[in-house]
Amino acid sequence: MAPRWITFIALLWELQWCVCREVTLPAGPLYRVAGFSLSLPCAVSGYEGPRTQEFEWYLYRDDAGGRQIAVVSTRDAGFPYAPFQGRVQAGEVRVERDSGDKARLIIQRLRADDQGRYECYTPSTDTRFLGNYSSSVEVKVIPDTLLITHSRILSGQPVSEGTELQLTCAASVQSHQHTHVSVTFGVRSSGGAESQGHNLREIIAIDRELRVTPGHSGGYGKRYRDGEIAVEKRKGDGARDLYVMKVNALAPEDSGSYFCEAVQWIRDPDGKWERIAQRTMELGNLTVQPLVDTLSVRSVPDGDVSLQPGAPLSLTCQVTGVGAWNRSALLVQWMRRGPTGGVEVEVSRVGPDGVVTWGDDVSRAGGGSMEKEADGKFSLRLFSVHPTDAGLYRCAVSVYAGRLAPGPSSPATITQRSEWVTVSLKTDDVRVSASVDLPRRPLLRRGSTITMLCNVSVETSASSQVEVQWLQKPEEPARKDVTFSEDATAQLLATLSYDGLTRIYSNASDLSVDRVSATSYRLRIFSAREEDQGHYQCQVEVWSQDPRGGWYNTGARAESETVHLYLYARVADLLLIPLVVGVSSALFVGVLIIATVTCCFMKRLARQRSRIRK
Repeated sequence: MAPRWITFIALLWELQWCVCREVTLPAGPLYRVAGFSLSLPCAVSGYEGPRTQEFEWYLYRDDAGGRQIAVVSTRDAGFPYAPFQGRVQAGEVRVERDSGDKARLIIQRLRADDQGRYECYTPSTDTRFLGNYSSSVEVKVIPDTLLITHSRILSGQPVSEGTELQLTCAASVQSHQHTHVSVTFGVRSSGGAESQGHNLREIIAIDRELRVTPGHSGGYGKRYRDGEIAVEKRKGDGARDLYVMKVNALAPEDSGSYFCEAVQWIRDPDGKWERIAQRTMELGNLTVQPLVDTLSVRSVPDGDVSLQPGAPLSLTCQVTGVGAWNRSALLVQWMRRGPTGGVEVEVSRVGPDGVVTWGDDVSRAGGGSMEKEADGKFSLRLFSVHPTDAGLYRCAVSVYAGRLAPGPSSPATITQRSEWVTVSLKTDDVRVSASVDLPRRPLLRRGSTITMLCNVSVETSASSQVEVQWLQKPEEPARKDVTFSEDATAQLLATLSYDGLTRIYSNASDLSVDRVSATSYRLRIFSAREEDQGHYQCQVEVWSQDPRGGWYNTGARAESETVHLYLYARVADLLLIPLVVGVSSALFVGVLIIATVTCCFMKRLARQRSRIRK
């Protein structure tokens, strides 16, 4: 048992002696640039005493023959020697604590004579002197050769949303050491000098390993992935490298003061990259005007336009305030709604690809065109207007700022509409009436030909024709509060158009429609069947001829009263029932007689057989 205790005590004694003070600095040599800051972290471990340790820094210059120069101390304000006393009092040279046992020497602006070996010493707080109480590192001060220039400065003049921006910076460095350069483009939002630090945004950069990295704020990551912002490195004159940033389409939030920052990097012996020099070049101020403030859409002529039927209609959509016309795509639409309001429908459009499409069959039927006459000028022409073309017109313009070929689902940057233009037509008064006649002599029977007449009366001073439609509602109780044309069960049978064209629609019977006189139109149903029974009505629309010879629908229409068609059975159908009843009765009586006679005969024969047996 005793040897085990002796072994345990020996281990504790050995561990106690292994725990000793250790002061560490980064591995050297460290290369830093004159005029920029030096930060040397120093840490102490394995110590005894309070958690807050004291630090003292010394410099051994290469040209001082190993003479020690006190730099700065955490515990003694009078510690610095003369070369550093003024700089320490000014705060240019100081010690900053990271924790109680970690501190760093800060020299804000290195000088050439700051080169040498720096020692970090920690006064002992231990009960015995054990370990190392200082550590040193070599610092080399190299000259500042980082240069940055620009190709142009922003003028400060406002530009329109969607405008392209291209900025170029040239950076170079001459160093015997292996260093890298990174370049960052950024912007400070407008808001006063006191808030510049908070509003600074990095747009895009080429880092020290030549990787492109977009900024983390302002949506620059998404804009970079969408191809809206880019940066590239090019070879310039001499040893200069050119860094070019391009923003395809400026947005209002891109307003601000632009800058270009170049940073020189070096890899220390411990493998970490350190920033050793930095230059910032101001590139000027930029104000991006939102399209909502500059875009203007106007219809010409404005106000009211009054035309005769058949006259041409010409409307022009004028667009201004878009900026450079070769930078943004436009979608221009002409819209219309009825004279008294109602649903707004698209008449025609010209898309960003320049393709014209018509969305309104009525306008297209009359003949028309839509074209781009010049930048910002789009015309709509209807060659021959008709009453159905009357209404309110306006153009709607959608701008895709900075995009010449937007996708089908791409949202527009802004959509703006012009004021309404009222287009009215001077038409003659037209009065029309219609009545339907169903002759009932001789008696209407199934299988016969049914004839109905639609008698039309038109009062107008212009040349006119009528279009007649025949409708049927099957036999069923009719609702008093619903007109025949609004009834969903009504079926369109046939149409005779104003130009004499006949259209026969679905029906089980053979039909024909024709014009028998100037005011009378006929519907004939051949071999009428039971399903042809029901209520019939004719509807009439008046078409007039314009001065150009074209026909148009005047909008005047009339509906006749309904007539009821009932079909009686044919004579052959009436004789069929008595014939069936008679034959059935005769067969029944015959079978009954035969059965009776047979039954009596069999009984008589049975009686005769019984007598013979006796």
